[in-house]
Amino acid sequence: MRAMVFHGDGPRLTPEDVPEPKPGPGEVQLRIEACGVCRTDLHILDGELTEPTLPLIPGHEIVGRVRAVGETVTDLTIGQRVGVPWLGHTCGSCPYCRAGRENLCDHPGFTGYTLNGGYAEACVADARYVFPLSEKADPVALAPLMCAGLIGYRSLALAGNAAQIGLYGFGAAAHILAQVATWQGREVLAFTRPGDTEAQDFARSLGATWAGGSDELAPALLDAAIIFAPDGALVPKALKALRKGGRVVCGGIHMSDIPAFPYRDLWEERQILSVANLTRADGEAFFPLAQAAGVHTRTTPYPLAEANRALDDLRAGRLQGAAVLVP
Repeated sequence: MRAMVFHGDGPRLTPEDVPEPKPGPGEVQLRIEACGVCRTDLHILDGELTEPTLPLIPGHEIVGRVRAVGETVTDLTIGQRVGVPWLGHTCGSCPYCRAGRENLCDHPGFTGYTLNGGYAEACVADARYVFPLSEKADPVALAPLMCAGLIGYRSLALAGNAAQIGLYGFGAAAHILAQVATWQGREVLAFTRPGDTEAQDFARSLGATWAGGSDELAPALLDAAIIFAPDGALVPKALKALRKGGRVVCGGIHMSDIPAFPYRDLWEERQILSVANLTRADGEAFFPLAQAAGVHTRTTPYPLAEANRALDDLRAGRLQGAAVLVP
């Protein structure tokens, strides 16, 4: 089968013919229909996530159809459409798994990082960690929901019952989350790269009541701020934008160092929280919510062979919404 492979020797992928993976016990093999391109993929290629299994096929926003099932798999059928997220395996026995916090598993497997992912024509996945998806929806439109949507949802849950939410970094995750939050009756304010009026117009089209650069002050204090941009300098800025008791939620797996800030900006029970991975329960809650909210993803499809171009466009901020690879 054809795949885009990372060998760890620079931020480029190599197109290769590789053996088609076969499902083992408890696994399924998928014919991939689409795979989203996530900023986490850039962190892997750039060496900011330092423990990939090499050689690696990246990609963890996978939509595909079941082609074969391994032994003990009884709840998935041949031809069924499913999605594969970032969290691809857990041990089930560590203290976190036993406590129902599988996103913090001590011995996890991550799709497209320690497990081969979806920048290919086929993949295998742990059958326990795939989600049944709509048979009628466009697979390209579904792909960003598998990470940008799920991590956005978990970030929103950590934001609590915030009525006014600031979204810092208006990319794949924020454009989904803005639709969900607006549907829930929350007010969304969008903070983009300074001067990015196209992203600001995009945010307003999705229900944001205000959109401006991350160097600007919002017209009102926020109950919560969710940061998707991997820029630690945004944390002190977001803290200053909060009212008492507000929360800053850091939604990315990697962020540059947070600069020092006065304790006064944190005082009055403001909080800084991070999001780690996802749980299967997040998917069970999020996918029906996204359907009820009428979420529409904005996507730019690329042929699988042009994965490097898609990654370059993401890195340069040339995308509104999400890039998706199509085998």
